[in-house]
Amino acid sequence: MHEGAPLVLKEWSDFYVIAGSSAAALTGLMFVVITLVAGDRARTASDGISTFSTPTVVHFCAALLVSLVLSAPWRSLAHLGTLLAFIGLWGVGYALLLMYR
Repeated sequence: MHEGAPLVLKEWSDFYVIAGSSAAALTGLMFVVITLVAGDRARTASDGISTFSTPTVVHFCAALLVSLVLSAPWRSLAHLGTLLAFIGLWGVGYALLLMYR
């Protein structure tokens, strides 16, 4: 292995710590949400579930995504800014969809 490789991987260590621990937490959270929603499914319409339950999981995933993007070692802040702008525009579009529902 090349001698410089461990230094390159060291820059990504925070990224993988955040990704691994958050993925485990979000997996557990999704099971909890699905269990809670499954009990109410018979009493509520599917639009209510998609309007109030799914956005909670989506917002947790969006926070994870932003954390991962910000912890990655970027060579240029322009690329980081562009990606964050796209994530923000997607968030605005998703919020508008929820308000429509």
